[in-house]
This record gives sequence, structure tokens and C-alpha cells, in this order.
Amino acid sequence: MMLALIVGLGVLGAAMFAVFGALALWAYQSAGLDSSLVISELARLATLPLLRALPMFALAGYVLAESKASERLLRVSRAAIGWLPGGLTLVTIVSCTLLTAFTGASGVTLVAMGGLLLPALLKEGYRERFSLGLLTSGGNMGVLFVPSLPLILYAVIANPISNEVTIDRLFMAALAPGLLSVVALGIYGTVIGVLHKIPRSRFSLRELMASIWVARWEIPLPFVVLGGIYGGKLVVSEAAVITAAYTMIVEVLIYREIKLRDMAAIIRSSMMLVGGVLLILGMGMAITNYLVDQEVPMKILEAVKTHVHHPILFLIILNLFLLIVGCMMDIYTAIIVVVPLLVPMALEFGIHPIHLGIIFLANLAIGYSTPPVGMNLFIAAIRFDKTILQLARASLPFLLLLLLVLALITYVPALSLFSVR
Repeated sequence: MMLALIVGLGVLGAAMFAVFGALALWAYQSAGLDSSLVISELARLATLPLLRALPMFALAGYVLAESKASERLLRVSRAAIGWLPGGLTLVTIVSCTLLTAFTGASGVTLVAMGGLLLPALLKEGYRERFSLGLLTSGGNMGVLFVPSLPLILYAVIANPISNEVTIDRLFMAALAPGLLSVVALGIYGTVIGVLHKIPRSRFSLRELMASIWVARWEIPLPFVVLGGIYGGKLVVSEAAVITAAYTMIVEVLIYREIKLRDMAAIIRSSMMLVGGVLLILGMGMAITNYLVDQEVPMKILEAVKTHVHHPILFLIILNLFLLIVGCMMDIYTAIIVVVPLLVPMALEFGIHPIHLGIIFLANLAIGYSTPPVGMNLFIAAIRFDKTILQLARASLPFLLLLLLVLALITYVPALSLFSVR
């Protein structure tokens, strides 16, 4: 009855951390374990070095989202690649992907970029269905690019199970799969531009230089992060602090698009996101410890091995399962709940935990736009005043293409592991 009550409260909309906490306390009491272990799990999380990067990258993403950085990014992208066939679709994909990478959520990208890009796409002659599908799904794979918060969180969860998973190795492993998804969507956009005879804009070196000059303070940011980490000059937590400080200096003091008095609200919003994630993480890890104590992962593994005898079959089942998870849970909750159960099984089937991480995040990124409850469908429905069914139909070609990319990521491990030493 207690379990049914807790699950019922979750269905009725109780906060996820409260549901997880209640489940953990109930489980510990049922097993005769000291309930203070739940609080000790929160204390342990506070000392994890990997978590130090999370708040600073989140703050940087929120600062960029509140400024006009998205408009400058759009201008640079349009000047650089807008003259190509299907140029505006390429601009949309690149801009949305980069903004998703910094904000950690493609829903934020939809809100920030949708009002700018949808009228532009329609004005250039793209059909409404294609444009809606592009905006709803085109930036989802940004979760595979630095400094994605889901990448960091996966490393935090998986590292205690397998010390091969580190943030810098995961950042590097995600680069090729992320680029593959951008290229695949870009080719599709180019084909649509040619078939629909969308007029091409002329390349202007003057406009390119002007757009780069306007965005000159923001363009170096990814190179500072990547160069610092992979050049061995910075650890990830130091890179996160520098990223947050740099974005605040640029947007508040140089561009002056964010007033100093507004920073308190931006910091509060970003830390509410991080605080929510940490609360869910703490309660989720408490449940995970209970499951480990009761040897539940090993029992699940034994049950899986009874019916699944080959890694390929395991990967097929894994992808189907994760696609369902992706459209039912937000990405942060899914990482916290599912990763501790999946990593031991993947290791047993000989799947590298970093490769598993890329598969996992790619599935959840696709789940953003997967009916019936993909988060982006609801956000886009509000943003563009369309029905969920209309947006699901519009997103279908992009989802099929991303599923093809997912198959390559899954069954060609070298895409993710070529850089892993």
C-alpha cells in the first residue's frame, strides 16, 4: 500500500525528488537499514569533484540564453553557410545544436530560437511542416557537444561503477557522433532546399567579417573550453569556472545586454535547475545503493542473460528501451535512475561504458521529440500554437534520420571510441 501511495503521488505530480526520497526511506525501512544513509548519500555527493563543473556550466548557459548571443550566433552561421543550397536549414541546425550544447536542454533552444527562425524559414519558401519539424528536432543532438550538462551528469553517475568514464574522455568520445548527426540533418536540409528550389543567398565576405566582429567575444568560448581541457591546461571544473566568468564579463560588462541587477534572477534560475538535479541525484543514488545492497542489478543481469545471449541483441533491446525512457522522462531523471542499472549489464556484454554513454544520450535526445510525451512536442506546441499531432508528423522525417544515425553510433563503436585512450 505504501508503494502504491508513493507511485500515485508521483503520477499526480509530486516533485520527483520527494517521490525518490520517499521510495528510498520506505525501501531502507523495509530492509532494516538505517534511514540516515539517505542523508549520507547527499553529503557524499557534495564532495564529488566531477560535480563541481555542473553549476558553472549551467550558469554560463543561462547567461547566454538571456542575452542576444543566439541572434549573433544566427548571424555568423547565416553569413558563413547561408549561401549553400538549403543554407538556412544548415544555419538552423548549427545554431540550435550549439545553443542546446550550452543550455543542456533543447527546449530552451526552442523558446530562444523559434521566434527568430520560423518566420525566416517560411519567408524563404520552406514549407511549414518541414520548418516545424526542423525546429522541434534539429537541435536535439546538441546534448553530445561540450559543455553539455547531460554528458557531465552521465560521467558523475557512471564513474563510480567504471573509472574509465571521465568527463574529458566522454566529451571527446561524443564529438564524432554529434558531428555525424549534424551532417546527416544538414544533408537532408540541403536536399529539401534543392528539391523545393529555395533561392540561395549570395555569399558576402563583408557580412561574414561583420558578423564575426559583432560576435568576436563569444566565438572563442568553445575553443577556450576545449583547448584548455584537451591541452592539459585546465581540469573540467576549472574550465567550467572560466566559462561562467567569461560569459558574465562578456554579456554584462562588454555587450551590456544583461544588467548587473538581473544577474541575481539568472543565477537563481540556473541554480534552481542544478539544485533540482542534485536533489533528484541524491535521492536516486540512495535508491541505487539500496538496489545494489539487495543485488537487484545482478538479478536483472541474470534474467537478461537467460534470454539474451549476444551483444547485438542486447543493444537492440537497449535502444528500444531507451527510446521509451526518453519520451517518458526528462533527460536528467533518466540518467540518474537508469544508468546505474545499465552500466553493469553493458560491461557484462563487453560494451564499453563510454560507448554506452553516447548510445544512452543519443536515445534520450531523440526522445525529446518522440510522441506521445516527448518534451519538445509540448514546448513547440505552446511556442508555435500547433497541436502535438501536427508537430509529431512534422518531426517524423527527422526522427527517422536520427534513428539511422543512432544505428551507426550503436553498431560502429569506433565512432565513439577512436579517441579513447
